[in-house]
Amino acid sequence: MGKTTGFLEFKRQDEAYDKVEDRLKNYKEFTKPMKKKALEEQGARCMDCGIPFCHSGCPLGNLIPDFNDHIYKGRWEQAAEILHATNNFPEFTGRLCPAPCEEACVLGINEDPVSIENIEKNIAEVAFDKGWIVAQPPETRTGKKVAVVGSGPSGLAAAQQLNRAGHLVTVFERDAKVGGLLRYGIPDFKLQKDVIDRRISILEEEGILFETNAHVGENISVERLKNDYDAIVLCGGATVRRSIPIKGAHLKGVVQAMDFLKQNNERVDGISDFKKEILAADKDVIVIGGGDTGSDCIGTSNRHGAKSVTNFEILSKPTEGRPPNQPWPYWPMKLRTSSSHQEGVERFFSISTKEFKGDKEGRLKSLQTVEVEWVFKEGERPELKEIPGTEKEWKCDLALLALGFTGSEKTLPEQFGLEMDFRTNIKASIKDYATNVPGIFTAGDMRRGQSLIVWAISEGRQAAHHIDTYLMGKSNLPLKAEGDLPRI
Repeated sequence: MGKTTGFLEFKRQDEAYDKVEDRLKNYKEFTKPMKKKALEEQGARCMDCGIPFCHSGCPLGNLIPDFNDHIYKGRWEQAAEILHATNNFPEFTGRLCPAPCEEACVLGINEDPVSIENIEKNIAEVAFDKGWIVAQPPETRTGKKVAVVGSGPSGLAAAQQLNRAGHLVTVFERDAKVGGLLRYGIPDFKLQKDVIDRRISILEEEGILFETNAHVGENISVERLKNDYDAIVLCGGATVRRSIPIKGAHLKGVVQAMDFLKQNNERVDGISDFKKEILAADKDVIVIGGGDTGSDCIGTSNRHGAKSVTNFEILSKPTEGRPPNQPWPYWPMKLRTSSSHQEGVERFFSISTKEFKGDKEGRLKSLQTVEVEWVFKEGERPELKEIPGTEKEWKCDLALLALGFTGSEKTLPEQFGLEMDFRTNIKASIKDYATNVPGIFTAGDMRRGQSLIVWAISEGRQAAHHIDTYLMGKSNLPLKAEGDLPRI
């Protein structure tokens, strides 16, 4: 490493945020970019640690010490080349990834880890600003045609890799615009949609075709794809939302989080003709579920002007630091406070919702909860027990269910004749990402279940390698960090 003692000389520094009262007035990203010198000092914190555990923490196998070293030395273009060698979309992961690489950072054992995610984001932004990221259409075409179903991160990654191999790629997206949950599930204050659009423009220039409002299995027939394409890769995500089967779940005001978030993203995009608007303005909002989606609902509700925002999590409150049973370099289940939490919310842990209550018109007015505890016995699954005498009723006009996803919709796999596992994910091994039907592959959440954006990109890239091998007998597309470093 260029600055052997950098981790001793410089403390971790992260991007600052706009004031809460200012950022709640709009849906724009609100981070304040760091100066170039400060970023280069952050790159200098990367240790000459011998074994970079950050590699194992990153599903993409990003060459983190390498690009950190280039940043420290001011070689931003070289850093961008190295970053794009393993990650098709660092501008997405640099904003949205929970950074498992940082939890595996050797410096993180006894100090704040290297700010890898922020460095990654800034490398991508500088590369776009300097014009280093340009379309790279393949020099030759193979004549093979590949259909990619779904335009989320796994679908886009698979499409770009397969296009680089010279295949003719068409991406089918059932929504009006490309991006999947990047566009319709992530609020604009975390990912402005022009960030997606500029990357899609690059992909289009490279020769990738996009068909929107194209719902395969409905208005696009499965037979068309089978007849017109030499290979198909399904990247439709895990879209079956987990419900809460309790009394009153049918009431007006009990809403799935993704319905709420998608509509707001469409509203920010200029759409206004909703059949039924879902707004948190002047309402007592309770978000059920303590993950990232719940956090996004909190931030969006506060921007709507909610009267109050409360967050329920059925799990126990995590520890501030690493739990004893989750030592470095494993991902720790510790308490995490997002920027949306900081904007205003009251959080409750170890609490279970028992019933939704409404008025005569069927509108939600309150909900009932009970406190719970988890009983752990060696060799057995944890048992959830209600604590008698802790029942409570909460005023609530809007309950947002941020409970995650249970798997993929069955309609499309059934039409293709694909096998599914007990979690309703499409069966396919990481050995080759192939389904039980020859020529049909799957990657991302549709294969592995609800997961991270970085895993989706990784699976899309790796599936592309195996699809290329299926079509051509061999492939020069990289797996993980293997292969030559391509231009950006």
